[in-house]
Amino acid sequence: MNPAEHHPAHALWCDSDRGIVVRIARMLAGQGLHPARTVVLVPYAQLMQVARGMWATHGASGFAPRFETTRNWARSIGGFVPDTDDIAFDMARDLLTAQSLLARAGFGASRNALAGRLVEIALQLSPLAAAELPADRVAWMQRVRDSIEAGRGSEWFDVESALNGVALAWAGSSGYATDVLFAPGALAQVDQLIVLDGLQPDPLIRKLAERFGDRCLHLPLVTKDAPSHVGLHPAADPEDEAARAAASVLRHLSEGRAPVALVATDRALTRRISAHLTAHGVVPHDETGWKLSTTRAAAGLMSALRACVHDAGSDQVLDWLKHVEVFDRGAVLSLEARLRDRGMRDWRSWCAFVAASSKPQDEALRPFTESIEAMRATLARLRPLGEWLVDVRALLDASGQWLGLVSDVAGLEAISALHLDAEPGELRGPRCTLVEFTAWVRDVLEAASFVLAPDESESLQVVILPLHHLLGRAFAAVVVPGCDDQRLPASPEPAGDWSAAQREALALPSRDALEAAQRGGWAVAMSAPHCDVLWRQFDASGEPVRPSPLVQILHLDGAAEDAVDPRKAVQVETKPTLHPRPRGNTLMPATLSSTAYEDLRRCPYRFFALRQLGLRSSDELDAELDKRDFGNWLHAVLGHFHEALKNDPTPDPQVRRNMMAVAEEQATREFGLSEAEFLPFAAAWPATRDGYLTWLAGHEAGEGAVFVESEPWKEVPLARIKLVGRLDRVDATPDGRAFVIDYKTESADKTRERVKDPYEDTQLAFYAALFPDDTLRAAYVNVGERSSGTQTYEQKDIVEARDALVEGVMGDLGRIAEGAPLPALGEGQVCEHCTARGLCRKDFWEGQP
Repeated sequence: MNPAEHHPAHALWCDSDRGIVVRIARMLAGQGLHPARTVVLVPYAQLMQVARGMWATHGASGFAPRFETTRNWARSIGGFVPDTDDIAFDMARDLLTAQSLLARAGFGASRNALAGRLVEIALQLSPLAAAELPADRVAWMQRVRDSIEAGRGSEWFDVESALNGVALAWAGSSGYATDVLFAPGALAQVDQLIVLDGLQPDPLIRKLAERFGDRCLHLPLVTKDAPSHVGLHPAADPEDEAARAAASVLRHLSEGRAPVALVATDRALTRRISAHLTAHGVVPHDETGWKLSTTRAAAGLMSALRACVHDAGSDQVLDWLKHVEVFDRGAVLSLEARLRDRGMRDWRSWCAFVAASSKPQDEALRPFTESIEAMRATLARLRPLGEWLVDVRALLDASGQWLGLVSDVAGLEAISALHLDAEPGELRGPRCTLVEFTAWVRDVLEAASFVLAPDESESLQVVILPLHHLLGRAFAAVVVPGCDDQRLPASPEPAGDWSAAQREALALPSRDALEAAQRGGWAVAMSAPHCDVLWRQFDASGEPVRPSPLVQILHLDGAAEDAVDPRKAVQVETKPTLHPRPRGNTLMPATLSSTAYEDLRRCPYRFFALRQLGLRSSDELDAELDKRDFGNWLHAVLGHFHEALKNDPTPDPQVRRNMMAVAEEQATREFGLSEAEFLPFAAAWPATRDGYLTWLAGHEAGEGAVFVESEPWKEVPLARIKLVGRLDRVDATPDGRAFVIDYKTESADKTRERVKDPYEDTQLAFYAALFPDDTLRAAYVNVGERSSGTQTYEQKDIVEARDALVEGVMGDLGRIAEGAPLPALGEGQVCEHCTARGLCRKDFWEGQP
């Protein structure tokens, strides 16, 4: 015998004495009614197929009653096309209608901000209006108008009351698809109406029952008490709860209990569980649907719109380019690398920079940038909504995204929800900016959802569904995760901001009614042959979470028992992390910079990972400005200043200050910095600038040094490699020696520490090695922000340090070429901020090197 036949829901339908099928058949036979002229209303759509299947196997032969929902019944009678101002239950149209109604009500300036709220209120009132006869809706509006006032005494109350009034007028004056059920013709086609009562009363069904009078019969969908095994699973945290819920589902399937109902109490938790099940080859059917806004198709569409706003950030443009197939992948990666290298967060700043730059890498990216700008420009101007739809589709076509949308189920749903495939002029709306149009698209995608149709050739193993969809259905097992007091309250919060008095006046479900429905659904779940109840004891932040009051009642009644963790323990052999000792003899570099050699000296493994393997983390474009950004900007300012001073020498302090101001503007433009972003450093800059100019005058007078060049690129061959580097500045002393200068914006103590031991300082010695001169000078110039101002810290033994460094470079690289291991030897701050720490796994080493 089929195990489902022992399920209480099966008895509800097919019991030989009190089953719904038997009672309907008995009534039809006793009153001589034709089944085809009998309508049986079920509380939700998925129950129609269940009811038809039960009738087919246990009902009378011949014609069957029509098992319908009110919406399905109305659709079978005739199509419905909403008028211009009707509630269409289509968020794309309803938002536009709400904006129009708000403009007519005197809220034109804030219509975009208030439209979503107006739609929300109207959708709460629409079931009540749809339950009134069309001719009685004006009287209904007048009857409830006084009760919807939100209050007085503040602007918020005034606006909310106005929105309630507009929503009431909108709902009361709309036509509805179910209005056809009130027509005399529809009533004449049905001899008997049978209502299968759900967990909550439906106002439309209640009105239809009144219309049918004695020709209406109510049958409760109440299951008989049956033995049930309820297991309790307290989980440690959200991830543990998801893993344990998935394991519970898999255990039921392995023991032959199918289908399994997985109750959706929390969207994020349900997705986690689905991911676990899919990894084990079980793909659940989700009756709750997917929000379009969470799909890849919607993400790609939104990325195009966000990338085209006039003040788009570089991250937003890059996000779009990575969704677009028409652009060359190599060009996109080169653009991203250059943007991150320059720290260009603002796309317009990058466009201005690349147009003026004469550097080869920027000139190579200029045509690519111009092609992107040409596509962005198509969405630049103000236009009516109908034109927006046409032009956005054209952009998606040009970028190759349209083909991706039409080949994806979610993409087709997004096209339909946004009416991107509508005929020109079919959807009308006001003139709006791209920002306003993007907000409309976002709201539409957020409101829309879709359900993937199951494969009819395969039986459903796992079904994700709301709690109240368990009513009347026979599942071999039920798994209810998220049973904590936040996700499964005993008394759910009513929708909307209505007071208890307003809910009573409007006949909206009260808190008590919602609590009764919640407890009714819970009772249905607990009556399943096997039920697993799960909740977390701590949330993701570590805060304690209490079980739902419904779970606590199970404890008090002794109606459940603690369940064994269904997950199987797996023996994993311990594999301690050994100290890494890679060899880099096959990855010898062709060039070596000062920072690369510094890595080798501090930690050979770091050199191997970052320099030989070429691994590096991507810099964040949206990160806030820090001291490093200020240092880069300062280097650029001083470079521009000294080049200008070289071309037009002057000792006049005021003229020099003016030159510095021009250099500031030039560097700020290059880095794409706004005044707001630079504000934290702007306060300290005047003192820093004046301190530097004072130091410069003393440097020129005391040392007799003359500026030669700024940021020169140097290359010097050394055995099998080439030493390379970009210097901050080079001066010349009166005796003809080169004076290498490197700017620092760090603390003076740190700079002083650098020159304490000439053989430990890599940077100046390496820069000195880039010069063929037998003798030269080198120093750090600390550009300070404090009263100490700018100071020089010269490395006196630079020639000896250079010679020692060159000898060390040749020896170190020679040993690497011979296959010497490159262990991780870093200590202290070298490791603290090292990007390769996750590779060397220093925190998990077994033993010491």
